[in-house]
Amino acid sequence: MCTGGFAKCLGITLIPLAILSVLCNILLFFPGGKVADNSDHITDEVFYFGGLLGSGVLMIFPALVFLGLKNNDCCGCCGNESCGQRCASFTSIIFAAVGVAGAGYSLIISSVAINKGPICQFRTSPTNLTWGYPFDNGNYLSNSTLHDFCEAPEGIVTWHLTLFAILVITALVQVALCGFQAINGLIGTIFGDCCGCCGSDGS
Repeated sequence: MCTGGFAKCLGITLIPLAILSVLCNILLFFPGGKVADNSDHITDEVFYFGGLLGSGVLMIFPALVFLGLKNNDCCGCCGNESCGQRCASFTSIIFAAVGVAGAGYSLIISSVAINKGPICQFRTSPTNLTWGYPFDNGNYLSNSTLHDFCEAPEGIVTWHLTLFAILVITALVQVALCGFQAINGLIGTIFGDCCGCCGSDGS
């Protein structure tokens, strides 16, 4: 397969992943699927926009570049056969790095959020309810009985874990895809990609 065709496949895959990340980040603004009474009742990491910006908006740019790579003219740029495609392949490496940075940001934010746990209403005493982070260093991940510490919003722990876990998985896939394109772009830069672009006489 031409390096341009492979890049197009990667670009097509990145777009739905970016949309999924944006949706997950938006849903996290509604703890337990409900409108929060106060912005202080939303987990801090949600406001860092890991899914919205990192794996979302920032990922659109490399996706579009990958999609258009195959359509670049690979003959006659500056009078050199394959120059245009080589330049485009090199550019895709730069945008692949941008994609890795964005997905990496989302991965870090989501991982921290999972380890920290959600903000929720819990009891500090039999008669006192307060809002805060009741879990410590991911201890609730291996002990599901601790989930009951959160009394409100209902189902917040599952909501928090599910959406941030999706963001983690999505970011890992995006990092892998952009990494593949960096290698693919390097091959295209060195060897060019004139699949079906040049005439049979090579001119």
